[in-house]
Amino acid sequence: MRFRCLHSSDLHLGKPFGGYPEGIRNRLREARHGAIGRLARAARDHGAGVVLLAGDSFDAETPAPDTLRQALRAMAEAADIRWILLPGNHDSLAASELWRRIGADGPPNLQPILNPEPVALAEGVWLLPAPCTQRRAGRDLTEAMDASTPSGALRIGLGHGPILDFDEGGGRAGIIPPDRAARSGLDYLALGDWHGQMPVGSATWYSGTPEADGFKHDTRPGALLVDLAGPGAAPQVQPLPLGQFRWLRPHLDLLPGDAAADSLDRVLPARDRRDHLVSLTASGRLALADRATLDAALQDLAPDFGWFGADLSALQVEARPDDLDLIDRAGALRHAAEALLSDSQAPQLSQADRDIAAAALSRLYSFAQEVQA
Repeated sequence: MRFRCLHSSDLHLGKPFGGYPEGIRNRLREARHGAIGRLARAARDHGAGVVLLAGDSFDAETPAPDTLRQALRAMAEAADIRWILLPGNHDSLAASELWRRIGADGPPNLQPILNPEPVALAEGVWLLPAPCTQRRAGRDLTEAMDASTPSGALRIGLGHGPILDFDEGGGRAGIIPPDRAARSGLDYLALGDWHGQMPVGSATWYSGTPEADGFKHDTRPGALLVDLAGPGAAPQVQPLPLGQFRWLRPHLDLLPGDAAADSLDRVLPARDRRDHLVSLTASGRLALADRATLDAALQDLAPDFGWFGADLSALQVEARPDDLDLIDRAGALRHAAEALLSDSQAPQLSQADRDIAAAALSRLYSFAQEVQA
C-alpha cells in the first residue's frame, strides 16, 4: 500500500495587504490566487492526485464573490486533482454561508470537509479530519482523529491550529498535543495555521503557506510532498518551493571605513528584484559621508523591488568637525548641521527623534555636496 499527496494550507485568498501601496497589494493578492495553479502543477508533476488544504484557504468568513468564484474555477480547471478543503479559524464552519456557497458552486473534484467523520481517500487510505467549528474552538478538535478505520488502513490526520501558542511567542501549550499522531495512531498529521514550514516530529508537519505574506518566516514558501509507504512506516516528506514572491530581511553591520554600498549589494538579490519585498536593517557606525552614500544607494535601489523598506535606527553617525566643514564653515547651514548633529546624539531625545536628526544631517550633507559639485 502506497499513497502520495500534496499537503498545503493557509492560502488566505483575498488577503487585503492593507499596509502596502496599491500596486504591490494587487500583485500580492494575484499571487495568492496563482498559488492554486502552482499547487495543481506540483501535484501533477510529482504524481500526487490529492491536495490536502489544511485550513484558512480564505482570509475571511465572507470573501468577495469574485475571490470565491475564481478560486473554485481554478480548482475546477485542475480536474485531475482531488482538492480536500478543511475549514480553518479564518474560514471556520461558523461561516455557514461561505460553506453553503462552496457546496453549491464547487466542482466535483473539490471536497469540503463539513464534519469530523473519516473520509476515504483511496483503497485502504483514510483521512481523519478536524474542521474548525469556529474561530476559537477552545478545545482540542483533533480528538476526533481517534475514530476507528478498517484494520491495516493508512491513517492521515488533517487539522488546523497551534501546537504551541504562536501568538504568545512560543513555550505555552496550545490546543493540539504535540504527540497527536502517536495518540491517534496516525501515519501522518497534516497541519495548518503556522505560515512557515515546520516539522513537529517525523509524522507531523505544518506545511506553511504556499505564498508568503510577511517577513516572519525564513523558510521558502511552498507545499509538502508526502509519501506513505504503508501503515507504521515513517512518511517521506519533501518540501517543494512554490512561492512567487520572496520576503527578505537582510541586515548590515557596518563600521567606519566600510564600503556600505558594496555591503548592500552583497545582501540583496541580483535578479527578479520586482518579485522581492525587502525589509533592511542596519547597525554599527558610519562616518557622515559614508552614511550619505548609503542613503543615496538605498534611494536609488528601492524602485527595483516590489517593496523596499529600510530601518537605520540602530546605525549611528560619526560626524567630525571637518565633515561639518564640507556642509558649510559658517552661517545658517553650519548652524543647522551643528543642531542636527547635537540632536542625533542627545540622550534626552527619543530614539525616533535622534533617527530623524541623523537622517536629516545625512540629507543636508548630500545636498551640500550636490550644490558644490
